[in-house]
Amino acid sequence: MAGIHWFGQTHQSVNRRSILGSIHGVKCCSGTVNDGNKNTNNKTATPQILKFAVSGVTELLRLFSSFDKGRLDKVSYKQKYEILVSGIDDIVTILRSDYENAYFVTGIFTSEIYAEDCIFEDPTIRFRGTELYSRNLRLLVPFFEYPSIGLQNIEKGFNSERNFVLATWKLRTYLKLPWKPLISIDGSTVYELNDEFKITRHAESWNVSALEAVGQIFTPGDQN
Repeated sequence: MAGIHWFGQTHQSVNRRSILGSIHGVKCCSGTVNDGNKNTNNKTATPQILKFAVSGVTELLRLFSSFDKGRLDKVSYKQKYEILVSGIDDIVTILRSDYENAYFVTGIFTSEIYAEDCIFEDPTIRFRGTELYSRNLRLLVPFFEYPSIGLQNIEKGFNSERNFVLATWKLRTYLKLPWKPLISIDGSTVYELNDEFKITRHAESWNVSALEAVGQIFTPGDQN
C-alpha cells in the first residue's frame, strides 16, 4: 500500500525466491524516480492507463474526504519520540510491532526508522518521501471497513549491496464504497536499509497484477 491504490483478490502464494532475487538490484515495480542521472525505468512498467486509473481513484477519495474531514482526524498516530536503533535486529523488532498495530490499515507506524527521502513502491505507483506516504495512509484509512492484516513471516537478510528486512503478510478489507468491494491479497514488503539502519526503500510485491488489483475496486463485494 505504498500510495493511493487497492489490492486484488487471489488464492495464490507469493513467490519468495523471486522476491529475494529482486533485492539484488533496485527493481522498480512501476513508474520512475529521478535519481540524478540514473534512469530507473522498469521493463514491466505499469501501463499508462492504469496510472490514470490510480490517479482517478486518488481524486475520488480526496473528493469523498472533503465532505467529511472529521473522518481523517479520527486516524490515530504514534506520538513521535526518539528511537534508538543499533542494528538490523532493532528494525525487525520495530517493524514487527508496527505490524501488530496493523499499520497498513490503521496508519500507525514508526516513521522515525525511515529516511525522509525513502522510496515507496508497489505494482501501481512509485514515489519518494516518508511524509507523503504518511499522508497517503491517512487518506486511505477512513475508507477501510473490517480491515485486517496478518504478518506471516519477517526476517532479516544481507546481500553484497545492503541490509534488508523481508516481511510477508495477508491483507483483507472491505472498502466504504457503495458497492462494498472486498480487497484480499497475499503480499510482501522489502525494507532496504542504509548504513545508519534507516529504511531507504519500502517495496511491495503482490501475487496479482496491477490490472487485477485496480479491477478489484470495481467488483461488488458480499458482506453476508
